[in-house]
Amino acid sequence: MNIYYGDMPEAVFNTEVFFKNSYADEWIVDDFSKQMIADVDKSCVLGTGVIDSPVLGKIAPERLSGGVKTLMLIKFMPEMVFNASTCGNNCAKWLLQIAADEDRTINLRNIMNFGEGPFELKVLNTGQEVHSMRELLPIAIEYV
Repeated sequence: MNIYYGDMPEAVFNTEVFFKNSYADEWIVDDFSKQMIADVDKSCVLGTGVIDSPVLGKIAPERLSGGVKTLMLIKFMPEMVFNASTCGNNCAKWLLQIAADEDRTINLRNIMNFGEGPFELKVLNTGQEVHSMRELLPIAIEYV
């Protein structure tokens, strides 16, 4: 996965609005999406237009968390770059899973904790490849 820290003009910043106007019903019922929704939002997909949230009750996909919506945009629109700053640390493992199979570029304007385990990220600001938070943190701090 490639990360660009800081202002990136070509990145979609307002993922909330972009998702509302761009998502496809099949994204919601995709098995990978269902797993992300269950893990991040603790909600269960009932169908293309209904998710059962323990907090909000039955909701439309547009009412999912900003993190889940951004993850789906990153997953299903690989040709675009999205600001993943709406994703909390609970989304980091999903970003790594998405990027494990397909190359992705994201924009971050905060420091995300990618966990204790090894990973592969390229920081586009410097061209450096990093494999741990210990390697990533000093670089990310310079740009956010």
